[in-house]
Amino acid sequence: MIDSKSFRQYVEESERSVLSPYAAFSADTKGRERPLTPCPVRTEYIRDRDKIIHCKSFRRLKHKTQVFLSPIGDHYRTRLTHTLEVSQIARTISRGLRLNEDLTEAIALGHDLGHTPFGHAGEAVLDELLRDEGGFEHNEQSIRVVEKLENDGKGLNLTLEVRDGIRHHKKSGTPMTLEGYVVSYADRIAYINHDIDDAIRAGILSSEDLPKSCLDRLGHSHGERINTLILDLLEHSFMQPRITMSEDVLEQFNVLRDFMFENVYLNGKAKGEEDKGKHLVEQLFGYYLNHVELLPPEFLMNLEADGAKRVVADYIACMTDTYAISVFEKLFVPREWSSL
Repeated sequence: MIDSKSFRQYVEESERSVLSPYAAFSADTKGRERPLTPCPVRTEYIRDRDKIIHCKSFRRLKHKTQVFLSPIGDHYRTRLTHTLEVSQIARTISRGLRLNEDLTEAIALGHDLGHTPFGHAGEAVLDELLRDEGGFEHNEQSIRVVEKLENDGKGLNLTLEVRDGIRHHKKSGTPMTLEGYVVSYADRIAYINHDIDDAIRAGILSSEDLPKSCLDRLGHSHGERINTLILDLLEHSFMQPRITMSEDVLEQFNVLRDFMFENVYLNGKAKGEEDKGKHLVEQLFGYYLNHVELLPPEFLMNLEADGAKRVVADYIACMTDTYAISVFEKLFVPREWSSL
């Protein structure tokens, strides 16, 4: 029989005895912006994971572009499947390094909540349109989502460690926890490898096009490459106060990343619809900037504090690809007229 201690306290004590001294212990969280009564079962990081999974922004990821805009076929990645792959890879790394898997999972599941419709194309347009407002970056927008836009303007009230990991998940970021660094590596491991898979499926690449040095060092298949990268991270980061790869693996990983930017991410055939997506986002932004009053109430409530441009960007960034297209057609595409 369990004694008077809560189930959560047993998990917190287990973390102390099992995890690395460099792990982020859930009982030591720096807390939330607004205090919550502790859950008798879930640690603070597990609670954050659940908050993210159940929020609207997470559900919308299933209809947001990863690389290929509106691909025909059920097997291409979306922003949601990318997020799940990042989470799986990050959890595997954290488990191997004896870090806090729950914190890692929460960061991973929330890291792309602020992504725009049409992927980085939509992000680039909003960044340009908001240049005089500080620009637009999807990681910072993810923070606006969890702090301000979700839950009818109250935000998700996540712990500082989760919010920090979301904000700093980009390659240039400097997270406050090793779990945050794990997600940053997992994000790159996931998108480089699954984008290769999708590019081959789309006929943009063949396996033979990939740099031979990368194949020889990292592996010739999707699974082999992910396995090599994870094992290398584990070998060179275990019981260390930092997350790192060996020099030769990191070099080939960067070669592969550069190859993907040149041949896929900036490839005219792969990104042929991006100009249309950019035009659509720009037109929607201009329309709602001139008709701010048409924005939903949960966005209008931020108008005085944040200004019209930022609030319009919030609304557009929350759109899925399909919803953005539907709104654009409603606003700008003539429909057949009939007197009947």
